[in-house]
Amino acid sequence: MDNIQIQTTQNVDIEYEVASIGDRILATLLDYLFFLGYILLLFLIVKLAPSVNSINQIILLIGILPVIFYDLLCETFMEGRSFGKMIMKIKVVKVDGTQANFGAYLIRWLFRIIDTRLFMGGLALITIMLNGKGQRLGDMAAGTTVIKLKQKVKLSDTILSAVKPEYHIVFNEVQRLSDNDISIIKEVIEMSRRTNNSEAIKKLSAKTKEVMQVSSDLPDHKFLITVLEDYTHYNFDK
Repeated sequence: MDNIQIQTTQNVDIEYEVASIGDRILATLLDYLFFLGYILLLFLIVKLAPSVNSINQIILLIGILPVIFYDLLCETFMEGRSFGKMIMKIKVVKVDGTQANFGAYLIRWLFRIIDTRLFMGGLALITIMLNGKGQRLGDMAAGTTVIKLKQKVKLSDTILSAVKPEYHIVFNEVQRLSDNDISIIKEVIEMSRRTNNSEAIKKLSAKTKEVMQVSSDLPDHKFLITVLEDYTHYNFDK
């Protein structure tokens, strides 16, 4: 399975698993099932509507618009996911680590005509296989990719860490950190366990101290673990 490194706002690279071709195909097939159900419902409405050709044509014209703009609307309002992607637990993200915006979704939607419609998905399949970053032409133009989200959520997957009730906060300055900062710290720690990337830990530790405005003689990894525990206790005690 291919992985992609995305740089966070704290200049630390985090590795994500790229959605497989199978996941993307299944997500698309699920979306087509939604299309089919919607179209059948639309024709049922037209059939039950007054038998006036002009009215029926207007209903069909308006009703078909959600199908045409389906991917654009879903990804815009569902944070990079369609209903099929949601079921398969995959989503569109920017390769520079930022949340994809409407412009990126629009470019992906426009290129979909070439990627999947004109060539029946063949061009998209070949491009994704050769690209190495899970990108079809639309993704390359928009600067996006599709990643796989975690299947199960445990305490270790959240921004919180387990701490003992009698725990005492070491750094009260953790209140200067945001939930996003803590989430990044947890992801980098988990990544370092898998890849033994001490440089990422060192960079993140220095950045965290800068944001918190503290100094510490603790080893970088121990310092970040302490920050997680402090943040958890600080929020649980509120």
